[in-house]
Amino acid sequence: MGQRKGEIMSNIDKYETRKKMVYDFMCDDMYVPMKIKELCIVLGVKKEDRPQLEQILLDLQAEGRVTLSKRGKYSKSEIKKTVGVFTAHQRGFGFVTVEGEPDDIFIPAEYVNGAMHMDTVEITISPVTTGRRKEGKVVSVIERGMKQVVCTYEASDNFGFAVPDNTRFGTDIFIPKERSKGAMSGHKVVVEITSYGKKGKKPEGKVVEIIGHIDDPGTDILSIVKAYDLPVDFSEKIMHQVQNVAKDVTPADMAGRMDLRDWMMVTIDGEDAKDLDDAVSLYMDGDNYVLGVHIADVSNYVQEHSALDVEALKRGTSVYLVDRVIPMLPRELSNGICSLNEGCDRLALSCIMTINKKGEVIDHKIAETVIKTNRRMTYTNVKKILADKDAAVIEEYKELVPMFEKMAELAAILRKKRMKRGSIDFDFPETKVVLDEDGHPIDIKPYDRNVATKLIEDFMLIANETVAEDYFWQEIPFVYRTHDKPDSEKIAKLSTFINNFGYTLHIGADEVHPKELQKLLMKVDGTDEESLISRLTLRSMKQARYTTACTGHFGLAANYYCHFTSPIRRYPDLQIHRIIKENIRGRMNDNRREHYESILDAVAKQASETERRAEEAERETVKLKKCEYMSNHIGECFEGVISGVTEWGFFVELPNTVEGLVRVTDLTDDFYEFYEDTYELAGSATNKRYKLGQKIKVVVDSTDKIMRTIDFKPAE
Repeated sequence: MGQRKGEIMSNIDKYETRKKMVYDFMCDDMYVPMKIKELCIVLGVKKEDRPQLEQILLDLQAEGRVTLSKRGKYSKSEIKKTVGVFTAHQRGFGFVTVEGEPDDIFIPAEYVNGAMHMDTVEITISPVTTGRRKEGKVVSVIERGMKQVVCTYEASDNFGFAVPDNTRFGTDIFIPKERSKGAMSGHKVVVEITSYGKKGKKPEGKVVEIIGHIDDPGTDILSIVKAYDLPVDFSEKIMHQVQNVAKDVTPADMAGRMDLRDWMMVTIDGEDAKDLDDAVSLYMDGDNYVLGVHIADVSNYVQEHSALDVEALKRGTSVYLVDRVIPMLPRELSNGICSLNEGCDRLALSCIMTINKKGEVIDHKIAETVIKTNRRMTYTNVKKILADKDAAVIEEYKELVPMFEKMAELAAILRKKRMKRGSIDFDFPETKVVLDEDGHPIDIKPYDRNVATKLIEDFMLIANETVAEDYFWQEIPFVYRTHDKPDSEKIAKLSTFINNFGYTLHIGADEVHPKELQKLLMKVDGTDEESLISRLTLRSMKQARYTTACTGHFGLAANYYCHFTSPIRRYPDLQIHRIIKENIRGRMNDNRREHYESILDAVAKQASETERRAEEAERETVKLKKCEYMSNHIGECFEGVISGVTEWGFFVELPNTVEGLVRVTDLTDDFYEFYEDTYELAGSATNKRYKLGQKIKVVVDSTDKIMRTIDFKPAE
């Protein structure tokens, strides 16, 4: 073996060929790990060629094909192949998310190997990385992720092109004329991909649905609905099931339940809410507060494994878009028998908590109940009672006012206790987009968080915690809402950055306590840099998700947390209602435990994925409408705050929550350099700076509805 290889090494000059020969030699079954000196002897490498062999070995190491042991011996790497989902970037590179890997794997453009956005791919991970993140290469595409794409159609004489809305798809799609379904230029279409193309050849497809013309009302939102594959209509089978659901609560339904119909209780929601799934009650027991959180008993009407249940799990959550809601359950249910309408008998699952003056839950009961709400309240009217002291509204609801005052008292106690333990409250304004009847945006403003919205928030949080803690200690299979500790690297970056502003973070043994982040947010409250530091703190956090293990909720500084309060619009809540009811009824035997243990991981995973999908679709529709709104304000001047800085420019956020980009190419007064550690752009001649949190006047330059971007220029 050695002689044969020796001849090869001495006779062949080409570097790549030599490299291949060395690697093949190591792949030989007879090969035993050797030091470089031994390799030189066996391969017959001359003294002057040794540096080249060293280089070859270094290259093979860098590629992850060869490993070097602690004793200095070289051997073939056992290249591990792993499977994950590919996320493409418009610049050609991408990332692969692998289950169990804390970070995504970076795939350089030259190693993408024909993979497209959302494909399931097989990759090898390089043991050597150039940056902080692991790198890899795509070996093969296992399954195509995007089988259908929403596009804008452009017709030609004998064929057409479909330009994908999703810029990550990377290329337009060729459509033969006979497969265009009669689409015309400007039509939004759903294209099924028939061929993914090869190098130099475009993907091909056929039009399977014409959504509507780009200028028709509602086509833009419907395109996003289709792009995210959000199921809209319910099947006939499901609707038939819904028709058979009782319209009223009967005495038989009430049997064995706690009757709370004489308790004073209310629902508090937005003016336009129709699915009222939570009611609250409060009375005093001596010095203690007895808080009741009463949740619509949806599981009574949605039976496990029914067509309705299968569809609810598939949807995972209701999706709230700017002009419509895509519900998890049919409206006939969510706005009918499952909605806690004023003065109607309704079935509920109640969490009744006795809470002392310190905000500690000293006793609680979770029970199947029957309730009847006294009034349907709105956040606006509760705010008028508690904050504005509006005499007319107080008079209208006078029998309820003492309860509301006690509620405000308890909510303040609960919030104080939560803050004391370190709960982080990000008070970012959510966007409210006001549309006219044709779906055009006429106003964009931040959502109002007031005393009433916070009160409901506080009560739901304590109910969710109480239920989670109860079921954790009972050791019953369950679905928790967990939020992991932030990545230590991101926290270190945040810490370095805030030092520039004179703030510090106390970081313990490689981790930070939520209290530290909360203290930071309290310190920056009301300062110019508040928005910026809050935003960066949020970016350093991980995303909350659903899990079967109770690992705590970092953001709330809670050891136990779950989602119990919205079974109409979230599947995990519906799922745990079933578990709770079986347990209350004494049916949680070994058989049922095993059943739940076998399904809950998949339920948690599905719920987390559909939640992400819903969030993305919601974000996209808001971006779209912001873009459309600002296109009516081209050339106008606004004052905003710099909300992000990158090497290609900086983002400016206006008071109405609209964000746009000032490109570095439009900063013509100087050459600007980007400083990553301080998040700023600085002019090399003038030293003029643009940094995070800085106030700035900008002019609306242009908008792009396809890309959903807004461009600003600095006002002169």
